[in-house]
Amino acid sequence: MKVGTVKEIKRHEYRVGLTPNNVKDYVGAGHEVFVQAGAGLGSAMTDEDYIAAGATILPNAKDVWDAADMIVKVKEPLKEEYELMREGQILYTYLHLAADRPLTEALLERKVKAIAYETIRDRNGGLPLLKPMSEVAGKLSVQAGARCLEKAMGGRGVLLGGVPGVAKGNVVVIGGGVVGISAMKMALGLGANVTVFDNNFDRLTYLDDIYGQKIQTLYSTPAAIEEALTKADLVIGAVLIPGGAAPKLIKKDYLKKMKPGSVIVDVAVDQGGCAETTKPTYHDDPTFVVDGVVHYCVANMPGAVSQTSTYALTNATLGYGLRIAGMGLEAAVANDPYLYPGVSTYKGKLTCTEVARDFGMEHTDLKTLI
Repeated sequence: MKVGTVKEIKRHEYRVGLTPNNVKDYVGAGHEVFVQAGAGLGSAMTDEDYIAAGATILPNAKDVWDAADMIVKVKEPLKEEYELMREGQILYTYLHLAADRPLTEALLERKVKAIAYETIRDRNGGLPLLKPMSEVAGKLSVQAGARCLEKAMGGRGVLLGGVPGVAKGNVVVIGGGVVGISAMKMALGLGANVTVFDNNFDRLTYLDDIYGQKIQTLYSTPAAIEEALTKADLVIGAVLIPGGAAPKLIKKDYLKKMKPGSVIVDVAVDQGGCAETTKPTYHDDPTFVVDGVVHYCVANMPGAVSQTSTYALTNATLGYGLRIAGMGLEAAVANDPYLYPGVSTYKGKLTCTEVARDFGMEHTDLKTLI
Protein backbone atom coordinates (compact mmCIF):
# COMPACT_ATOMS: atom_id res chain seq x y z
CA MET A 1 0.00 0.00 0.00
CA LYS A 2 1.05 3.60 -0.59
CA VAL A 3 1.05 5.40 2.77
CA GLY A 4 1.41 9.13 3.23
CA THR A 5 1.67 11.76 5.93
CA VAL A 6 1.36 15.53 5.59
CA LYS A 7 2.25 18.62 7.57
CA GLU A 8 -0.55 19.55 9.98
CA ILE A 9 -2.08 22.93 9.17
CA LYS A 10 -4.07 23.57 12.35
CA ARG A 11 -2.69 26.64 14.10
CA HIS A 12 0.27 25.76 16.32
CA GLU A 13 -0.04 22.03 15.67
CA TYR A 14 3.48 20.62 15.64
CA ARG A 15 2.85 16.88 15.81
CA VAL A 16 3.23 14.59 12.81
CA GLY A 17 1.45 11.34 11.91
CA LEU A 18 4.54 9.22 11.19
CA THR A 19 8.04 9.23 12.67
CA PRO A 20 11.11 8.11 10.68
CA ASN A 21 11.08 4.85 12.66
CA ASN A 22 7.45 4.33 11.64
CA VAL A 23 8.54 4.79 8.04
CA LYS A 24 11.13 2.04 8.48
CA ASP A 25 8.42 -0.29 9.76
CA TYR A 26 6.05 0.44 6.86
CA VAL A 27 8.83 0.13 4.27
CA GLY A 28 10.07 -3.05 5.93
CA ALA A 29 6.58 -4.48 5.56
CA GLY A 30 6.66 -3.81 1.82
CA HIS A 31 4.81 -0.49 1.63
CA GLU A 32 5.75 2.81 -0.02
CA VAL A 33 5.76 5.90 2.20
CA PHE A 34 5.37 9.50 1.05
CA VAL A 35 6.07 12.41 3.39
CA GLN A 36 5.39 16.08 2.73
CA ALA A 37 8.54 18.20 2.89
CA GLY A 38 8.93 19.68 6.36
CA ALA A 39 6.10 17.62 7.87
CA GLY A 40 8.16 16.52 10.87
CA LEU A 41 10.11 19.67 11.65
CA GLY A 42 7.74 20.69 14.45
CA SER A 43 8.71 17.48 16.23
CA ALA A 44 12.44 17.79 15.39
CA MET A 45 12.28 15.21 12.58
CA THR A 46 14.01 16.33 9.37
CA ASP A 47 13.39 15.39 5.75
CA GLU A 48 16.82 13.74 5.80
CA ASP A 49 15.69 11.53 8.68
CA TYR A 50 12.69 10.40 6.64
CA ILE A 51 14.75 9.82 3.50
CA ALA A 52 17.23 7.70 5.48
CA ALA A 53 14.28 5.65 6.75
CA GLY A 54 13.11 4.95 3.19
CA ALA A 55 10.46 7.60 2.58
CA THR A 56 9.94 9.62 -0.57
CA ILE A 57 9.70 13.35 0.15
CA LEU A 58 7.10 15.23 -1.88
CA PRO A 59 7.01 19.04 -2.01
CA ASN A 60 3.43 19.72 -0.98
CA ALA A 61 0.37 18.21 0.65
CA LYS A 62 -1.57 17.73 -2.59
CA ASP A 63 1.20 15.55 -4.00
CA VAL A 64 1.04 13.31 -0.92
CA TRP A 65 -2.77 13.10 -0.90
CA ASP A 66 -2.70 12.26 -4.64
CA ALA A 67 -0.06 9.56 -4.21
CA ALA A 68 -1.27 7.78 -1.07
CA ASP A 69 -3.88 5.07 -0.63
CA MET A 70 -3.85 5.78 3.11
CA ILE A 71 -3.17 9.13 4.78
CA VAL A 72 -1.92 8.97 8.37
CA LYS A 73 -2.45 12.27 10.21
CA VAL A 74 -2.77 13.63 13.70
CA LYS A 75 -5.64 16.13 13.53
CA GLU A 76 -8.86 16.15 11.57
CA PRO A 77 -8.71 17.64 8.06
CA LEU A 78 -9.53 21.33 7.92
CA LYS A 79 -11.72 22.93 5.26
CA GLU A 80 -8.70 23.66 3.06
CA GLU A 81 -7.97 19.92 2.93
CA TYR A 82 -11.44 18.67 2.03
CA GLU A 83 -10.86 18.89 -1.71
CA LEU A 84 -7.68 16.83 -1.40
CA MET A 85 -9.57 13.76 -0.16
CA ARG A 86 -10.76 11.27 -2.77
CA GLU A 87 -13.17 8.39 -3.06
CA GLY A 88 -11.96 5.14 -1.53
CA GLN A 89 -8.97 6.74 0.19
CA ILE A 90 -8.27 5.63 3.75
CA LEU A 91 -7.91 8.44 6.28
CA TYR A 92 -6.43 7.37 9.60
CA THR A 93 -6.39 10.18 12.20
CA TYR A 94 -8.26 11.86 15.03
CA LEU A 95 -11.62 13.01 13.67
CA HIS A 96 -13.88 14.16 16.57
CA LEU A 97 -16.80 14.27 14.15
CA ALA A 98 -19.44 14.91 16.82
CA ALA A 99 -18.11 18.47 17.04
CA ASP A 100 -17.69 18.92 13.27
CA ARG A 101 -20.67 18.42 11.00
CA PRO A 102 -18.99 20.09 7.96
CA LEU A 103 -16.15 17.54 8.10
CA THR A 104 -18.63 14.70 8.53
CA GLU A 105 -20.49 15.84 5.42
CA ALA A 106 -17.25 16.28 3.46
CA LEU A 107 -16.10 12.74 4.30
CA LEU A 108 -19.46 11.38 3.18
CA GLU A 109 -19.50 13.44 -0.01
CA ARG A 110 -15.95 12.39 -0.88
CA LYS A 111 -16.72 8.75 0.03
CA VAL A 112 -13.64 8.48 2.21
CA LYS A 113 -12.92 5.44 4.39
CA ALA A 114 -12.33 7.41 7.58
CA ILE A 115 -10.92 5.76 10.70
CA ALA A 116 -11.00 7.74 13.95
CA TYR A 117 -8.21 7.10 16.44
CA GLU A 118 -10.50 8.12 19.28
CA THR A 119 -13.10 5.37 18.77
CA ILE A 120 -10.95 2.28 18.16
CA ARG A 121 -11.40 -0.06 21.10
CA ASP A 122 -9.25 -2.65 22.82
CA ARG A 123 -10.22 -5.98 24.36
CA ASN A 124 -11.09 -4.31 27.65
CA GLY A 125 -13.33 -1.68 26.07
CA GLY A 126 -10.66 1.00 26.43
CA LEU A 127 -9.60 3.57 23.85
CA PRO A 128 -5.95 2.68 23.15
CA LEU A 129 -5.26 5.42 20.59
CA LEU A 130 -6.91 8.14 22.62
CA LYS A 131 -5.23 7.15 25.88
CA PRO A 132 -1.71 8.53 25.25
CA MET A 133 -3.00 11.95 24.20
CA SER A 134 -5.49 11.93 27.07
CA GLU A 135 -2.61 11.37 29.47
CA VAL A 136 -0.67 14.25 27.92
CA ALA A 137 -3.71 16.55 27.87
CA GLY A 138 -4.60 15.68 31.47
CA LYS A 139 -1.16 16.61 32.72
CA LEU A 140 -1.01 19.72 30.56
CA SER A 141 -4.43 20.85 31.77
CA VAL A 142 -3.17 21.42 35.30
CA GLN A 143 0.09 22.91 34.07
CA ALA A 144 -1.86 25.36 31.88
CA GLY A 145 -4.45 25.99 34.59
CA ALA A 146 -1.80 26.80 37.17
CA ARG A 147 -0.29 29.31 34.76
CA CYS A 148 -3.69 30.88 34.07
CA LEU A 149 -4.24 31.33 37.80
CA GLU A 150 -1.34 33.78 37.91
CA LYS A 151 -2.52 37.37 38.27
CA ALA A 152 -0.68 38.55 35.16
CA MET A 153 -2.65 35.96 33.16
CA GLY A 154 -5.98 37.20 34.48
CA GLY A 155 -6.28 34.64 37.26
CA ARG A 156 -6.87 34.90 41.00
CA GLY A 157 -3.19 35.01 41.87
CA VAL A 158 -3.34 31.60 43.59
CA LEU A 159 -0.47 29.11 43.95
CA LEU A 160 -2.09 25.67 43.80
CA GLY A 161 0.21 24.12 46.37
CA GLY A 162 0.10 27.07 48.76
CA VAL A 163 2.93 27.63 51.23
CA PRO A 164 3.17 27.07 54.99
CA GLY A 165 0.51 29.17 56.66
CA VAL A 166 -1.44 29.80 53.42
CA ALA A 167 -4.28 27.64 52.08
CA LYS A 168 -3.78 25.38 49.12
CA GLY A 169 -5.71 25.89 45.90
CA ASN A 170 -8.84 23.85 45.20
CA VAL A 171 -8.90 21.79 41.99
CA VAL A 172 -12.12 20.20 40.75
CA VAL A 173 -11.78 17.46 38.12
CA ILE A 174 -15.00 16.52 36.31
CA GLY A 175 -14.51 13.02 34.95
CA GLY A 176 -12.49 10.14 36.40
CA GLY A 177 -11.17 8.64 33.15
CA VAL A 178 -7.69 8.83 31.69
CA VAL A 179 -7.69 12.63 31.38
CA GLY A 180 -9.14 13.07 34.85
CA ILE A 181 -6.70 10.71 36.54
CA SER A 182 -3.73 12.33 34.79
CA ALA A 183 -4.95 15.77 35.84
CA MET A 184 -5.57 14.56 39.38
CA LYS A 185 -2.04 13.16 39.67
CA MET A 186 -0.55 16.41 38.42
CA ALA A 187 -2.65 18.51 40.80
CA LEU A 188 -1.73 16.27 43.72
CA GLY A 189 1.92 16.57 42.75
CA LEU A 190 1.60 20.34 43.03
CA GLY A 191 0.07 19.97 46.48
CA ALA A 192 -3.47 21.13 45.69
CA ASN A 193 -6.72 20.02 47.29
CA VAL A 194 -8.39 17.79 44.68
CA THR A 195 -12.02 16.79 44.19
CA VAL A 196 -12.93 14.28 41.45
CA PHE A 197 -16.43 13.83 40.02
CA ASP A 198 -17.73 10.84 38.09
CA ASN A 199 -21.09 9.16 37.54
CA ASN A 200 -19.64 5.65 37.72
CA PHE A 201 -19.60 4.23 41.26
CA ASP A 202 -17.02 1.59 40.33
CA ARG A 203 -14.68 4.31 39.09
CA LEU A 204 -15.18 6.37 42.26
CA THR A 205 -14.55 3.30 44.40
CA TYR A 206 -11.36 2.55 42.48
CA LEU A 207 -10.08 6.11 42.88
CA ASP A 208 -10.98 6.12 46.56
CA ASP A 209 -9.22 2.79 47.12
CA ILE A 210 -6.05 3.93 45.35
CA TYR A 211 -5.79 7.53 46.54
CA GLY A 212 -7.77 7.44 49.77
CA GLN A 213 -7.51 10.58 51.87
CA LYS A 214 -5.45 12.39 49.24
CA ILE A 215 -8.56 13.23 47.21
CA GLN A 216 -12.30 13.78 47.62
CA THR A 217 -14.49 11.68 45.33
CA LEU A 218 -18.04 12.82 44.61
CA TYR A 219 -20.87 11.40 42.55
CA SER A 220 -21.62 13.67 39.61
CA THR A 221 -24.94 15.50 39.84
CA PRO A 222 -25.78 19.03 38.67
CA ALA A 223 -26.26 20.25 42.24
CA ALA A 224 -23.00 18.74 43.48
CA ILE A 225 -21.01 20.19 40.58
CA GLU A 226 -22.58 23.61 41.03
CA GLU A 227 -21.68 23.64 44.72
CA ALA A 228 -18.11 22.46 44.13
CA LEU A 229 -17.51 25.14 41.51
CA THR A 230 -18.23 27.89 44.05
CA LYS A 231 -15.13 26.79 45.98
CA ALA A 232 -12.89 25.92 43.04
CA ASP A 233 -9.81 27.82 41.94
CA LEU A 234 -9.21 25.50 38.96
CA VAL A 235 -11.75 23.29 37.16
CA ILE A 236 -10.66 20.58 34.72
CA GLY A 237 -13.32 19.40 32.26
CA ALA A 238 -12.34 15.78 31.61
CA VAL A 239 -15.63 14.34 30.36
CA LEU A 240 -15.75 11.87 27.47
CA ILE A 241 -18.56 10.20 25.56
CA PRO A 242 -16.64 8.02 23.06
CA GLY A 243 -17.49 9.22 19.58
CA GLY A 244 -20.23 11.57 20.83
CA ALA A 245 -20.59 15.17 21.91
CA ALA A 246 -19.59 15.97 25.48
CA PRO A 247 -22.47 16.71 27.86
CA LYS A 248 -22.71 20.31 29.06
CA LEU A 249 -22.14 19.76 32.77
CA ILE A 250 -20.89 23.28 33.55
CA LYS A 251 -23.83 25.62 32.99
CA LYS A 252 -23.31 29.29 32.20
CA ASP A 253 -25.31 30.22 35.28
CA TYR A 254 -22.79 28.41 37.48
CA LEU A 255 -20.04 30.85 36.46
CA LYS A 256 -21.71 33.74 38.27
CA LYS A 257 -21.20 31.86 41.54
CA MET A 258 -17.54 31.04 40.93
CA LYS A 259 -14.66 33.06 42.34
CA PRO A 260 -13.51 35.92 40.11
CA GLY A 261 -10.29 34.90 38.38
CA SER A 262 -10.90 31.18 38.78
CA VAL A 263 -10.02 29.03 35.77
CA ILE A 264 -11.77 26.39 33.65
CA VAL A 265 -9.62 24.17 31.44
CA ASP A 266 -11.99 22.26 29.16
CA VAL A 267 -10.11 19.26 27.78
CA ALA A 268 -13.39 18.05 26.23
CA VAL A 269 -13.34 20.95 23.75
CA ASP A 270 -12.55 18.54 20.88
CA GLN A 271 -15.98 17.03 21.42
CA GLY A 272 -17.75 20.35 21.85
CA GLY A 273 -16.73 20.95 25.46
CA CYS A 274 -18.40 20.17 28.79
CA ALA A 275 -19.03 23.84 29.62
CA GLU A 276 -21.81 25.79 27.95
CA THR A 277 -19.41 28.69 27.50
CA THR A 278 -16.64 26.69 25.82
CA LYS A 279 -15.35 27.68 22.39
CA PRO A 280 -12.14 26.41 20.75
CA THR A 281 -8.98 28.47 21.23
CA TYR A 282 -5.39 28.16 20.03
CA HIS A 283 -1.97 28.07 21.66
CA ASP A 284 -1.17 31.63 20.57
CA ASP A 285 -4.43 32.98 22.06
CA PRO A 286 -5.51 30.31 24.52
CA THR A 287 -7.90 32.05 26.92
CA PHE A 288 -11.02 34.15 27.14
CA VAL A 289 -13.09 35.38 30.09
CA VAL A 290 -16.80 34.86 30.76
CA ASP A 291 -18.39 36.29 33.93
CA GLY A 292 -14.97 36.77 35.47
CA VAL A 293 -13.90 33.13 34.89
CA VAL A 294 -10.85 32.45 32.73
CA HIS A 295 -11.45 29.75 30.10
CA TYR A 296 -8.58 27.76 28.56
CA CYS A 297 -10.03 25.76 25.66
CA VAL A 298 -7.16 24.85 23.34
CA ALA A 299 -8.41 22.04 21.10
CA ASN A 300 -5.00 20.48 20.45
CA MET A 301 -3.30 20.78 23.81
CA PRO A 302 -0.79 17.94 23.23
CA GLY A 303 0.57 19.82 20.21
CA ALA A 304 2.39 22.11 22.64
CA VAL A 305 4.71 19.26 23.62
CA SER A 306 5.03 17.88 20.12
CA GLN A 307 8.03 15.58 20.56
CA THR A 308 6.56 13.77 23.55
CA SER A 309 3.12 13.68 21.96
CA THR A 310 4.24 12.48 18.53
CA TYR A 311 6.19 9.57 19.93
CA ALA A 312 3.43 8.66 22.41
CA LEU A 313 0.75 8.79 19.71
CA THR A 314 2.64 6.92 17.00
CA ASN A 315 3.67 4.20 19.46
CA ALA A 316 -0.05 3.50 19.77
CA THR A 317 -1.19 3.99 16.16
CA LEU A 318 1.57 2.10 14.35
CA GLY A 319 0.35 -1.44 14.95
CA TYR A 320 -3.18 -0.75 13.71
CA GLY A 321 -1.82 1.21 10.74
CA LEU A 322 0.45 -1.64 9.68
CA ARG A 323 -2.46 -4.05 9.92
CA ILE A 324 -4.69 -1.84 7.77
CA ALA A 325 -1.92 -1.29 5.21
CA GLY A 326 -1.00 -4.95 5.08
CA MET A 327 -4.47 -6.46 4.87
CA GLY A 328 -6.59 -3.63 3.52
CA LEU A 329 -9.22 -1.98 5.69
CA GLU A 330 -11.95 -4.51 5.01
CA ALA A 331 -9.86 -7.56 5.90
CA ALA A 332 -8.29 -5.80 8.88
CA VAL A 333 -11.72 -4.98 10.31
CA ALA A 334 -12.98 -8.49 9.63
CA ASN A 335 -10.03 -9.91 11.56
CA ASP A 336 -10.18 -7.42 14.42
CA PRO A 337 -13.64 -6.56 15.75
CA TYR A 338 -12.13 -3.78 17.89
CA LEU A 339 -11.40 -1.82 14.71
CA TYR A 340 -15.11 -1.74 13.79
CA PRO A 341 -16.05 1.22 16.01
CA GLY A 342 -13.09 3.15 14.64
CA VAL A 343 -14.55 3.32 11.13
CA SER A 344 -16.62 6.52 11.07
CA THR A 345 -17.46 6.79 7.37
CA TYR A 346 -17.23 4.23 4.59
CA LYS A 347 -17.88 4.92 0.90
CA GLY A 348 -20.41 7.65 1.54
CA LYS A 349 -22.13 6.03 4.52
CA LEU A 350 -21.99 7.21 8.14
CA THR A 351 -21.03 4.23 10.26
CA CYS A 352 -20.49 5.89 13.67
CA THR A 353 -23.61 5.48 15.80
CA GLU A 354 -22.87 8.37 18.16
CA VAL A 355 -22.23 10.90 15.39
CA ALA A 356 -25.38 9.86 13.55
CA ARG A 357 -27.37 10.28 16.76
CA ASP A 358 -25.90 13.68 17.60
CA PHE A 359 -26.51 15.08 14.11
CA GLY A 360 -29.79 13.30 13.41
CA MET A 361 -28.22 11.67 10.34
CA GLU A 362 -28.75 8.22 8.86
CA HIS A 363 -26.58 5.48 10.33
CA THR A 364 -25.43 2.40 8.44
CA ASP A 365 -23.95 -0.64 10.19
CA LEU A 366 -20.46 -1.18 8.75
CA LYS A 367 -21.01 -4.95 8.81
CA THR A 368 -23.62 -4.56 6.08
CA LEU A 369 -21.14 -2.76 3.82
CA ILE A 370 -18.06 -4.99 3.89
